[in-house]
Amino acid sequence: MKILSWFLVIVGIFGLVSVRMLEDKLFYDPFLNYFHEAVKNIDFPSFEWGKLILGHFFRFILNLLFSCLIIQCLFKNKEWTVQGAILITIIFAITFPIYLYCIYDKFEIGYLFSFYMRRFVIQPLVLLLIVPLFYYRKQMLLKN
Repeated sequence: MKILSWFLVIVGIFGLVSVRMLEDKLFYDPFLNYFHEAVKNIDFPSFEWGKLILGHFFRFILNLLFSCLIIQCLFKNKEWTVQGAILITIIFAITFPIYLYCIYDKFEIGYLFSFYMRRFVIQPLVLLLIVPLFYYRKQMLLKN
């Protein structure tokens, strides 16, 4: 059973990597090239709000599913998996409107600020905090 769990963790990691590698094919995001160029003088791309929002929600759902798979297989605790999903969703619910405002403002609020808000929206950075947090929690429970 342990081998299956580690295999599923690896599947989850490859899933997250695949979302990142196939982002230009899977999602509507005209800001990919804008931020990949890292040139502040590049023209602000034209885009459709509806397609952009749906694309980000689709990406969020995929990242959430793969992240939950990783959490569940590492810790084998459904309650913790739900807590992780809620935490990831809360962070998305906070950062996504901020990022949308940055787009509305044409990144006048700041290029780097907008860049990092986008990172929290499109990538599962919270997972990098949740795994050590739950590992520490598990160690504290085993100690008691």
